[in-house]
Amino acid sequence: MAVRVVDASAIAAILFDEPGADAVAAEIGVHALAAPGLLEYELANVCWKKCRRYPPMADALRAAFQKLREFELQLHDVDALSVLSLANQSALSFYDASYLWLARRLAVPLVTLDKELANRAVQ
Repeated sequence: MAVRVVDASAIAAILFDEPGADAVAAEIGVHALAAPGLLEYELANVCWKKCRRYPPMADALRAAFQKLREFELQLHDVDALSVLSLANQSALSFYDASYLWLARRLAVPLVTLDKELANRAVQ
């Protein structure tokens, strides 16, 4: 089965029914999904921010976050020094560079809604 690396923007769109969710779902299809281990932390932070911004929706948002467990995600460690070098070369944050590094390491496409990261992925 083909693999796709997914970033937090892509999975957050699906979990929290954000714009772009349908496009992400179509792009990942039935592919196996991979991501750096930091994905869970980034998505938890997205949920936390949404809960603070929309307190009446906190329970629903936490329930949406729990659906992360339904994804068959392979979480990977990254080589921090290599990611740091890539971040410096690409002018991406370390976090974004982690997704790009993993996609390059696995030689698979990166699924993201982050335009800057998407642009770097095709370079």
